[in-house]
Amino acid sequence: MGERGGPTQDVSQPAIPKADRPPTHSLGVTGLLVTFILGGLAATPPLAMDMYLPALPEVTGSLHAPAATVQLTLTACLAGMAFGQLVVGPMSDRWGRRRPLLAGLVVYVMATALCALAPTVEFLVAFRLAQGLAGAAAIVIARAVVRDLYDGLAMARFFSTLMLISGVAPIIAPLIGGQILRVTDWRGVFVVLTVVGVLLAALVWRRLPETLPPEERHSGGVGEALRAMRGLLADRPFAGYTLAGGFAFAALFAYIAASPFVIQEIYGASPQTFSLLFGLNSVGLVAVGQINGKVLVGRVSLDRVLVVGLAVVILAATALLLMSLGVFGEVGLVPVAAALFVLMSAMGITLPNTQALALQRTKHAAGSASALLGTSSFLIGAVASPLVGIAGEDTAVPMAVVQLAAALVALACFMGLCRPWNRRADERADGRAVAEGADS
Repeated sequence: MGERGGPTQDVSQPAIPKADRPPTHSLGVTGLLVTFILGGLAATPPLAMDMYLPALPEVTGSLHAPAATVQLTLTACLAGMAFGQLVVGPMSDRWGRRRPLLAGLVVYVMATALCALAPTVEFLVAFRLAQGLAGAAAIVIARAVVRDLYDGLAMARFFSTLMLISGVAPIIAPLIGGQILRVTDWRGVFVVLTVVGVLLAALVWRRLPETLPPEERHSGGVGEALRAMRGLLADRPFAGYTLAGGFAFAALFAYIAASPFVIQEIYGASPQTFSLLFGLNSVGLVAVGQINGKVLVGRVSLDRVLVVGLAVVILAATALLLMSLGVFGEVGLVPVAAALFVLMSAMGITLPNTQALALQRTKHAAGSASALLGTSSFLIGAVASPLVGIAGEDTAVPMAVVQLAAALVALACFMGLCRPWNRRADERADGRAVAEGADS
């Protein structure tokens, strides 16, 4: 991929070059700080979700609600993040990245504080929906900023770097959540999340520059945003990568929603043991993501790597389903935890590559493209959440079924729409190749 010219920056803010090279090539400490901020923004979803996971069984007792209803608090947050991205993405294309991001972070902090005060599960669901709607700004704009700054292989590598930084969140979040539960109840988890949100908003306000100059912004309103999204969805490979990433995320979120009950209620693990296992799985995801960015990108076609990742997810989900059905007899926690570790680790090459391959197909309207990527993932994940609890708390079969079905659909979307064996599927309308898979 060739280099893209850097936009003219506001002289009142640090200038950031847009190039096909590592982010710290010429930025020094400022580049490292911007990378850290983007990682923090990308960590918003795992912070909002994972720190709260060890407390799910406690919430059912505290608010006198069934497990399926409490799981709706996850679904509400996820759905809010999905629909919020559809709004914030086009807004960031029109007004720049900073203003929508800061507004979203302020509302996110307020909604998170209200979650700590929720008197009933219905109020908690409503506040979690608001939290997700506002938190969507962090997710969609972080991806859009990466698209503003990087192209080609550098973008794929940077997404893997973001996975390393944001991957710290799912590793430490459940551990912190488990420790918080030692000294307080589930409401204290939301107090900590509120403080983290305040710190992140302050850091963005002081240190994150605008990356979309006025001359590159869209002046149109909702109609233009919808037309841009329709044009993106009409690009068959973009739609394929988007759907593949969305269904892969559904398999991941089935694990997130069901694992607290599977690990703690079925296999009798403590909240602290669950937190350790969750952190170990996140280490696997981050480690494989770094192998993807440091070793595979530029050497192996991203399409080929994506196929391998989806195949491993399918194999791990199949093993979980067979164990849940009792095909191998009575199994303990260790075999189940091993299969979940393999499944989570495979996400380290599946999720960043679907995002990079999809965003490589959009030179303009990065906010709208990022919104479509995020919305599809979170909407499909929101549908998967209640399905994992459909048979109650005493079986892991629904979780395994959802994971296997989602992975199979992801592979079908990728193969059917992206057609990685076809060189012409890797060409944009302007005639330039957009994926390393064109070399295969």
